[in-house]
Amino acid sequence: MTSFLFLMSWFFVLRSTDRPHFIDHNLLPNSKLFSFNNDGTKSQMQNQNVESSFGNRAILVDSEDVEKENGKKKNPKKFDVGNCMKNDKDVVKVFMYDLPSEFHFGLLNWKASGNSVWPDIRTAIPGYPGGLNLQHSIEFWLTLDILASEFPNSSKARTVIRVRNSSEADVIFVPFFSSLSFNRYSKTNPHEKKTRNMILQEKLVKYLTSQEEWKRSGGKDHLILAHHPNSMLDARMKLWPATFILSDFGRYPPSIANVEKDVIAPYKHLISSYVNDVSTFDSRPTLLYFQGAIYRKDGGLARQELYYLSKNEKDVHFSFGSIHNDGIKKATEGMRSSKFCLNIAGDTPSSNRLFDAIASHCVPVIISDDIELPFEDVLDYSEFCVFVRTIDAIKENFLINFIRSIGKDEWTQMWNKLKEVEHFFEYHFPAKEGDAVQMIWQAVARKVPAMKLKLNRSKRYSRSPPITEKGLKSIPLPRNFW
Repeated sequence: MTSFLFLMSWFFVLRSTDRPHFIDHNLLPNSKLFSFNNDGTKSQMQNQNVESSFGNRAILVDSEDVEKENGKKKNPKKFDVGNCMKNDKDVVKVFMYDLPSEFHFGLLNWKASGNSVWPDIRTAIPGYPGGLNLQHSIEFWLTLDILASEFPNSSKARTVIRVRNSSEADVIFVPFFSSLSFNRYSKTNPHEKKTRNMILQEKLVKYLTSQEEWKRSGGKDHLILAHHPNSMLDARMKLWPATFILSDFGRYPPSIANVEKDVIAPYKHLISSYVNDVSTFDSRPTLLYFQGAIYRKDGGLARQELYYLSKNEKDVHFSFGSIHNDGIKKATEGMRSSKFCLNIAGDTPSSNRLFDAIASHCVPVIISDDIELPFEDVLDYSEFCVFVRTIDAIKENFLINFIRSIGKDEWTQMWNKLKEVEHFFEYHFPAKEGDAVQMIWQAVARKVPAMKLKLNRSKRYSRSPPITEKGLKSIPLPRNFW
């Protein structure tokens, strides 16, 4: 009898390990969404305990040594983001609220005509303000992309399509231009107690929480843009179950925004792209470049330390600068003539300076311990950036000696990689294959399975009576417990 029970127990164990039969394969992430090695095999996470700031350099040096040992120089293959996008199953289905125009294009002084709250972008696109406003204009580009997806002749290189039935959507898109609202309307006018930006946030919370789509999911499948660090300051604490598209997490508690739930999007660089760049290591005379605000608070205190440590180095440019007085023109010339460009934490962990450096093919040196980078689940930034811990960077002579130790071959390898990846950080309308707009939608697509999981788990006890008692209730022990 004992043997029979033993055999039967193994029979049930083996059956339990069989393939599940009730799976919606549409909810599974497509294999094309994951990064691949140059040989086409899936990349696997490796446990690396890197204690030195030189860790990312070791990867470059080791790969070069391996190539030399094999007796030939390999040409690295370009990252083919097209593999992530060409399958129709990868297109994100988006339901977009028809919010009143005061939340989006009305902020650009566009006036609605007729019953539509949207401009006819086939005839004219409302202009977006320039200057520093542009760096947080992600909301503008994504909304245009959704609107364009409805046209019969929309771009073939699309990764999003608008659906009119919210039950068919992967995500619910909230078209509030929150960064523009902060930049333009965060100051009170005389005799006003609240800014227009605050009033719009209050209206948005009231609108969203009254919608059936929000009530159905508790906001878990909603997508809200708050790219400017100070945007949505009031509403974020009430709309946090949604997925945010942000520039970093510097001004968010981890319970409100985190890398598991939310998406990091690149700034729109202010410096123009360096087209037909034929510069070399020797033709860029400046070793290290920084121009910007030097005296910052919070994590940006390292800037002034580095300024005093490097101001006397002849081939280092470290000075105050802004967009005023031809600041962008001067920064363009400076970055294009420099080998390395410093990206140091300021009031927040990230800044547009990183993406200006990428557009200038100036190898970024990132000194920001808490920075989160766009698309880092598919991009290896150590191939085209140098990372230095703040505690190391502020040691006397450490940073300058570290940068000087990077030779021509290693720099050229990173410079070539910058030219390969720069299109991932470019914003276009219509969207282009592998540009920032498409990369953001693909990052959203990779969040969809987690959204579905949270939604499905929340429905477990939907048929059960609601919980009325608070606290834990003691459960009597079974009679034969002991």
